[in-house]
Amino acid sequence: MTQDAQPGWIRVTRVLVFGVVAVIIVLGLALIVMTISRSAARVEPERVNALAESDDECVTCHRRTTPGIVAQYGVSSMAAAEVSCRDCHEVKADYPGAVEHEGTYVLSSPTTAICERCHSAEVAQFNQSRHGLPAYIAYAGTEDLTPELLAVYEAIPEGGFNPDRMRNALYALEGPEVTRFACESCHNIGKPAADGSVGQCQKCHLRHEFSLEQARRPETCNACHIGPDHPQWEIYQESPHGIAYMTGGDHWNWEAEPGTLTVEDFPAPTCATCHISGFGASGTTHDVGDRLTWYLFAPISQRRPSWQDNRARMQNVCRECHNENFIEDFYAAADKATEKVNAWVEESNQIVAPLKEQGLLTAEPFDEPIDFAYFNLWHHWGRTAKFGVWMQGPDYVQWHGVYEILNDLAELREMAKEKLEAAGQ
Repeated sequence: MTQDAQPGWIRVTRVLVFGVVAVIIVLGLALIVMTISRSAARVEPERVNALAESDDECVTCHRRTTPGIVAQYGVSSMAAAEVSCRDCHEVKADYPGAVEHEGTYVLSSPTTAICERCHSAEVAQFNQSRHGLPAYIAYAGTEDLTPELLAVYEAIPEGGFNPDRMRNALYALEGPEVTRFACESCHNIGKPAADGSVGQCQKCHLRHEFSLEQARRPETCNACHIGPDHPQWEIYQESPHGIAYMTGGDHWNWEAEPGTLTVEDFPAPTCATCHISGFGASGTTHDVGDRLTWYLFAPISQRRPSWQDNRARMQNVCRECHNENFIEDFYAAADKATEKVNAWVEESNQIVAPLKEQGLLTAEPFDEPIDFAYFNLWHHWGRTAKFGVWMQGPDYVQWHGVYEILNDLAELREMAKEKLEAAGQ
């Protein structure tokens, strides 16, 4: 029987079978292509160990004693640039903090004065930031600063916001057995060194690999920016930016050269993208407040001295993804929300003011419940609500922020009323 003579249902069946087979083949090829593409995206570039053939004395010895450090440094960009161990560690015998080591003198942890030899712009920016002296002063106060460092601190815009007395008192109350593992772990990012320089670069740039990816990943900031008083990490996780990172960040170009970043490398921002990295029309900076409009950490937030310029630099980053209407609407609404939180904190001040005026509070901080409620209202919930607004974390604006503010305001009213009534007022 010829093909033309075959019954129609046979011809139709064959066409359907061929069609199904063709669809399966096309889908299979597409799946293969997608799999290959995804696999290719995850392939890490081969890392060359610049110290593999090194016979340097430091390298040879530390391969035996601390091989992890040598392995990390070997694949670093600094090792590739032929920066030796001695360049960062070796100093003269009379250098502040120097210790004798194998016939020479070294700093076990290089200071920013050492880093500044190559990274002068970064150190200068850092010294003007909240990560500099203001971070250290927040727990240690200014009493032990040299006149030179005090002048540096007072010249920093954020130095005008002297630390709240109760934060220093809490540090003293807890004692060194605890604070070494608590306050100091984060706030020593701005601690002065014996040579008079300020800060610890290794808080953000973990030794000895000095990885771009590690410094750019938000988990690095998570080491300190977490918890009830500044939960930026938790807020970021629930924000649209954080969701984009959590679900697609493994495919981003983490090792892109500084100053070249685009939305092709980072389709959504990390902490570094917004606050540090060169992105869009804004250049790289190590002043983490350089793009911020408000002093959000303060009890009652005020705009920063150069807030218009700061806002322009941050909005340059925003514009890489968002249109002008979205940005302007967001900033206007966030400004209003910040002012609303300010008003609640001011209300707490008004509640406590009569108690201070009439001497109804003890001289010692943190020795009665009202001290904790008054402190928590701004230091925990007020700051959390403001950070939640600007970083788009609704749960931290509401339940971890404003709800707690209102709760503490109610408690403060009752506590103040009881104290005034007990005093016959």
